[in-house]
Amino acid sequence: MTETFTPPTRFAVPGRIAVSGQAAALWQTATLTEIRRETPRAATFRFAVPAWAGHLPGQHLMLRLTADDGYTAQRHYSIASAPDDGGHVELTLDHVDGGEVSGWFHTRARPGDEVQVRGPLSGFFAWPGDRPALLIGAGSGVVPLMSMVRHHRARGLDVPLRLLVSARGPEELIYAREYGAETTPVFTRSAPRGTPVGRLAAHHLAPLLAEAPAGGWEAYVCGSNAFAEHASRLLVRAGQPVDRIRIERFG
Repeated sequence: MTETFTPPTRFAVPGRIAVSGQAAALWQTATLTEIRRETPRAATFRFAVPAWAGHLPGQHLMLRLTADDGYTAQRHYSIASAPDDGGHVELTLDHVDGGEVSGWFHTRARPGDEVQVRGPLSGFFAWPGDRPALLIGAGSGVVPLMSMVRHHRARGLDVPLRLLVSARGPEELIYAREYGAETTPVFTRSAPRGTPVGRLAAHHLAPLLAEAPAGGWEAYVCGSNAFAEHASRLLVRAGQPVDRIRIERFG
């Protein structure tokens, strides 16, 4: 799929100060303040970043760990929190087998630990809350989409927003406690009694596309390479314009 959005040089959430590229280029100290378990293999890490200038839902940051011997490791992570979080940002990380950074967070990190962060970065996947949004994610691909949902709720936005999220089963559904009427879960391996099991399919998308507001949806798809390709193909076959599908993929 083609990603046609050109990142602006300044980002602005409606009603919020803009974030300059200069500010986003600076490394800042982030102090870990809280760890929340989401699933057996995913957890949310909350950081205090006093000089954080804000972000748009869908953006990510660069995180840097430095070992005692000076060795550094850097990774890009999507921001899970809404912009209006007052000097805090949240990241939700899967525990990746053999993962250098995720392994440290899941096995060694404790409140009070400090890391370096830089951002926000990228704008092609950002959603400022100004257009109807159809969000489709799988696994940890729901992280930047949840930032959008939280922003929508925090601002009480009237613009339509829907989330379709895929997980292997209820125990692997990240943010399960937070979902509301805007969310439709799809379970691929196990599901509560009475809930069908199966891969994301056209029939999951049909009712959401049928209720598209005037002007249609801006679709945001995030997940593994395979999921992103599958979901975007389903959207196109259902009539979603290619130039209104934004894709964030990993793996």
